[in-house]
Amino acid sequence: MANEVEPQLISELFEELQTERFVTIATVDHETGGPNVSAISWIFAQNAKTIYFAIDNRSRIIENLKQNGKVVIALVANESTYSISGTTTIKQDAIPNVPLSLSLVEMHIEEVRDVMFYGSKIVSEPTYDKTYDKEAAARLDKQVMDAIRKA
Repeated sequence: MANEVEPQLISELFEELQTERFVTIATVDHETGGPNVSAISWIFAQNAKTIYFAIDNRSRIIENLKQNGKVVIALVANESTYSISGTTTIKQDAIPNVPLSLSLVEMHIEEVRDVMFYGSKIVSEPTYDKTYDKEAAARLDKQVMDAIRKA
């Protein structure tokens, strides 16, 4: 059902954001002032009003968020597509005990909107495969997600 708007994550979306998953994130570009969209996977719902995500601290996303903390996360789940908007703060410039230079970003959710077009539903959610060393990827993913959960 399209056009549903909530002030926080519904339980189904909260559950979907308890594990690493593919989402897109839209920020305001710090140079052009226009939209900037990126794909990320290290994301975790701390509670129904708070999402944490890890980003390489050299990423354009981080520079964008330093200039303008507004963000929208697009999530395909629960047979629909959701726009999760809010304001961010950089909680940690460098996440400890993780081998990469990652920043931890905290997002305060302001609105969750079902943005699926009328009369339709998602029948297959996006999937992805890590294309580098599978064991190294699994170790890194575990380290990052454990650090985010403990934040």
